[in-house]
Amino acid sequence: MSAQEAPRPPAAGAEPAEPEPGGRYEAVVPHWFWCKVTDTRERWVPFSAQDSERLEAAHGAGQEQADVVVPTSGGRYDVHLRARRRVAVYWEEEASEVRRCTWFYKGEKDNKFIPYSESFSEELEEAYMIAVTLGEWKKKLESPNREVIILHNPKLMVHYHPVASSDDWVSTPTEQGRPRTVKRGVENIAVEIPNGEPLQIDHLVFVVHGIGPACDIRFRSIVQCVNDFRNVSLSMLQAHFKKAQEQQQVGRVEFLPVNWHSSLHSTGVDVDLERITLPSINRLRHFINDTILDVFFYNSSTYCQTIVDTVASEMNRLHRLFLQRNPQFKGGVSIAGHSLGSLILFDLLTNQKADPEEDEHCAQGSRTTSSTGGTEEVKEILKKLELSEYCDVFEKEKMDRQALFLCTEENLKELGIPLGPRMKILHYISSKAEMKVCFLHGLCSRHHIPSHSIPLTQGPLSNLSMPLSQVSANYPQLNYKPTIFFAFGSPIGMFLTVRGVKRIDPNYSLPTCKGFFNIYHPFDPVAYRIEPMIVPELEFEPMLLPHHKGRKRMHLELKEGLTRMSVDLKNNLLGSLRVAWQSFTRSPVPALEAASSEAEAEAEAGAEKQPDTKAEEPPAAAKEEAPLINVGRLNGGNRIDYVLQEKPIESFNEYLFALQGHLCYWESEDTVLLVLKEIYQTQGITLDQPLPGSQ
Repeated sequence: MSAQEAPRPPAAGAEPAEPEPGGRYEAVVPHWFWCKVTDTRERWVPFSAQDSERLEAAHGAGQEQADVVVPTSGGRYDVHLRARRRVAVYWEEEASEVRRCTWFYKGEKDNKFIPYSESFSEELEEAYMIAVTLGEWKKKLESPNREVIILHNPKLMVHYHPVASSDDWVSTPTEQGRPRTVKRGVENIAVEIPNGEPLQIDHLVFVVHGIGPACDIRFRSIVQCVNDFRNVSLSMLQAHFKKAQEQQQVGRVEFLPVNWHSSLHSTGVDVDLERITLPSINRLRHFINDTILDVFFYNSSTYCQTIVDTVASEMNRLHRLFLQRNPQFKGGVSIAGHSLGSLILFDLLTNQKADPEEDEHCAQGSRTTSSTGGTEEVKEILKKLELSEYCDVFEKEKMDRQALFLCTEENLKELGIPLGPRMKILHYISSKAEMKVCFLHGLCSRHHIPSHSIPLTQGPLSNLSMPLSQVSANYPQLNYKPTIFFAFGSPIGMFLTVRGVKRIDPNYSLPTCKGFFNIYHPFDPVAYRIEPMIVPELEFEPMLLPHHKGRKRMHLELKEGLTRMSVDLKNNLLGSLRVAWQSFTRSPVPALEAASSEAEAEAEAGAEKQPDTKAEEPPAAAKEEAPLINVGRLNGGNRIDYVLQEKPIESFNEYLFALQGHLCYWESEDTVLLVLKEIYQTQGITLDQPLPGSQ
């Protein structure tokens, strides 16, 4: 016993309390935790410092009796203090247990500290206070689970699990088994406690997922992936907007997930699919039913309507709820979509109605551009079709070009147009309608027709042979005008092409959204470009997204350097060989000097005209500094396509990292930084240091 009691004085002396009776006791500082359950495993996660202080203030004020609700995690979760429950605000999620923690013991599997229950923590704290005050240690307590906790001294407190015994009569708790460490106060355990998120919200972004319920390589939900995206944005704000944060110009951007998959698969379609699914390769078939079939659902008029209704209503609901909870919010709203989600948003945005003033402005702009672009009026059309004798008929009925394109065969009969001219006019209308339908907005598409423009079921368009992938749906209206639309790993370009769109009018812009960025990984198998559909006659590279640390990745710089070196070496070698060959073929000696100079000039000219070697074309850096390319009004005249830089390990085999390339955006600092940069640029706030190559 004496050997065990020897360490007591120095151990007690290490604490503020003294070893003798009457030592000073200091109350433990509690911290609030919530229980995260994953795959039946529990993990206790600390609230941020500011959230814990807010919860402790409400607890100390005795507000538990009134069941006060305390908003936490940036307002995305509410804690019901009385019930000790943490509830999601914006999405459906199982409620989590909340605990006011003061005492912890080390877990058995992962060595993480687990908090004791609040009632037992109070017992431990009372025993600790008596031990410190009276200097009497070796206190032994029994937990409700018949576990033994021994307080040897302030620095040594252990926890013993009960040992199973075959004799029920002798099943008393013992100190056998491997002891576990017990700690008092959150400051004594290895856990990272975040400071908390800025209270000021500058901008709101809704994020729509793609196919399936899982959004990344770890099969996590859209909520978890958007949490990662939000956390990366907070770190990027601290790293690249530090000056604006110090001047309190910048708070944070809130990202909220939009889930449509669960609503689609709750319609009963899964039961119908289950009846016709073959029993072989069961897991693969269920995976396909749950993920890849979402693409086919979107191309079905029935389920497309369900999807667009769900996405629009969910975004409107989230927007209303957010404004209710943040009445002081004055910022803008943007939207982002991953994979199929970006196509859903693009279709929604294409079919939004602009304000009447903007409609009139767009109509005037359309008339101006159509006149300057050489579009034909009704008389010119009839003259081209050698039907000038019918000009008076159309003029009498006040038929303009748009009215002409709305004519059906019955309308032309009523005008008294004979069969031959009638067929000519209908054929002309049909051929032009395939290229251009949206007169007011200029998008060359037979699918994306604004609700205030030509409906699919009227006019000669109803007689056209429509592509199988075309969907007719009634697109709902959003309650707000998005500032920017971000597409991650998007197949928009491919779907437009499949729908028969060969070109997007350079004068076209989304009716209610003036910004559009198409961001993709170079190995993403689902991503397609947009800019070549606007400027098909030019070949040019996408914008290379700068690395968030301000430089190009080293392996890309090395690759470009080697490419440049090999091209220069090849050009010099060709020039030298040409000079040498010409010097051998020229026999007169007096003319040798002139011939050599002439050969050198030809060699230099030949080197400059090498089309295959591309001597003056480094892959990315020089192309970023190339003259500005006019890519139309879809992004306000700015570039649309942005490509990420692949990581060094990804460059070894692009096929191995194709799937990862499609799912990498949630944790990509470069993607997040571009989103933040463009959002804050609309507010006149720029990065601390401009990144090289950025627009």
